[in-house]
Amino acid sequence: MRLIGYICKYSKLLMIKTLQTNRTYIAEYATTHTDENDAFVSFLRQTNGQEVDDCVNRINNVVEPAIDCTTCGACCKTLMINVTPEEAQNTAEYLSLPVDEFKNKYIEESQQGQLIISQMPCHFLNGSQCSVYEQRFTECRAFPHLTRPNFKDRLFGTMIHYAMCPIIFNVVEALKIETGFLVDASKNACVD
Repeated sequence: MRLIGYICKYSKLLMIKTLQTNRTYIAEYATTHTDENDAFVSFLRQTNGQEVDDCVNRINNVVEPAIDCTTCGACCKTLMINVTPEEAQNTAEYLSLPVDEFKNKYIEESQQGQLIISQMPCHFLNGSQCSVYEQRFTECRAFPHLTRPNFKDRLFGTMIHYAMCPIIFNVVEALKIETGFLVDASKNACVD
């Protein structure tokens, strides 16, 4: 765990927030707080979308840089990754493979022509790190997609990954406080 500081919008107090990165703890916490999370999703659906986006961005700007994704790799073990034809070409070149060989080895193509990585965990995951990190796909670069607009319209996808991704977990837990959903911050998983 790492300590970071942030201003809690509602209490106007500087709080010390503990970033939770223990994935076992996160998964257990998610399991035991399903009702709370369902209520939070319902609560967020009633809020102003732009205000939620602004709050998520503010929290994410603190949380995401403080968590080193390369020590986790959970998303690489569980996500289906879409790949563009250009990314397939570029990654094939990066690996010094003909594009057809690259596709045969690593890509599944739908009848409509959509390309996805053909296995989970990802072929390119080596331990908890990506072996093609410099050339990783757009969806990998953008995950967990917290800075995209309309956060509250993507709650289903976000909450699916809440138990797996330390960034999502910490942002959601901070958001519970920032939005006033959790008035008693001591009940939050990340506040000591």
